[in-house]
Amino acid sequence: MFYQVYHAFEQALAPLRRAAEAAAHHLAQPWPGLGESGWPPSWPAALQMLAQAKLTHDRPDFGIDRVAIGNREVAVREEAAVATPFGTLIHFAKDIAATQPRVLIVAPLSGHFATLLRGTVRTMLPEHDVYITDWHDARDIPPSRGWFDLEDFITHVIGFIEHIGPGAHVVAICQPAVAALAAVAVMADAAAAAAPASLTLMAGPIDTRVNPTEVNRFATSRPIEWFALNTISPVPLQYAGFGRPVYPGVLQLCGFMSLNIERHAKAWRDMLEYLARGETEKAGAIRAFYDEYFAIMDMPAEFYLQTVRAIFQQHALPRGRMFYRGRRVEPHTISKTALLTIEGERDDICAVGQTLAAQELCSGLPPFMKTHWVQTGVGHYGVFSGRRWAAEVYPILRDVIHVND
Repeated sequence: MFYQVYHAFEQALAPLRRAAEAAAHHLAQPWPGLGESGWPPSWPAALQMLAQAKLTHDRPDFGIDRVAIGNREVAVREEAAVATPFGTLIHFAKDIAATQPRVLIVAPLSGHFATLLRGTVRTMLPEHDVYITDWHDARDIPPSRGWFDLEDFITHVIGFIEHIGPGAHVVAICQPAVAALAAVAVMADAAAAAAPASLTLMAGPIDTRVNPTEVNRFATSRPIEWFALNTISPVPLQYAGFGRPVYPGVLQLCGFMSLNIERHAKAWRDMLEYLARGETEKAGAIRAFYDEYFAIMDMPAEFYLQTVRAIFQQHALPRGRMFYRGRRVEPHTISKTALLTIEGERDDICAVGQTLAAQELCSGLPPFMKTHWVQTGVGHYGVFSGRRWAAEVYPILRDVIHVND
């Protein structure tokens, strides 16, 4: 029922937003009798913000068509290397003679599109041959295409690694760190030829018993049946996924925003002031962030519920109780894949120590194949985006990849 109410509310607001956009345009023009400046600048600014404050299910573009390599620019094109109903392996292909380390970025399936990692991709492209998992919005996947749970996610990661081939490097960001570690452990246990040369886990919930955050406490405050009854809704009639049970992306977005509500409120106040003062560049930067942040996607219900139960409630992987296709997942079997774990000092979603736990689980690796880095002064998103990611975190990741390539 929640999804239907949310959808009806969004549909009802659509004409108001269109009217606000038109009014903002007209009020910004000079009006007879009001002088050259027209109406007070705060009026069109407020109307413009009302028009922009909307959620969409439209996947943004990565918008990366060129990259600087050395002293020249090289064209970049997106190629669908592998496609399934639930995800596409995108390759950012470049026409260069040099062979670069092949990197698979495993994006989260957690309410946003993979384009949220645009900055991560852009930073890595000059020195790496980059692939990324582009998960599909469950709202657009007909139920006839089957279901998608945590084991299916792991299967996709294994399949994508195998497609890229032996010697690749895996970088899992946030939520999929557990699945990526499980995938590499499964491949190691099977002595798979395509086992990656390195695995980097960035701000991932390997063991949420360590320094639990508000997100972790909420996940354990209620039984899984509560989540099934109160967070899962069927896709409405208007969409291809009609009838598919999903965890709506709007719920995930609300949860994320509630963690930093004051910061988001300040950002919108700043945008209003910038628009009113005509500082369009500053306002545009904030708008660009929220255009991306408000582009949401739904998760398959079975994937979401399994993730909550196995990772956040049962702590299955660190307790040795995680299974894949009937076999126990054994991280200690990893012996040839170098491990890098990265955490943010101020991360309020995945606290310091939760990703570090992977180091102990991978006991089959010699110490010289393990690296850990805590980035000072950053929260969750600062680990993989922004100035400190590019200047301080990325060089550590680059060195681990290149040493083990």
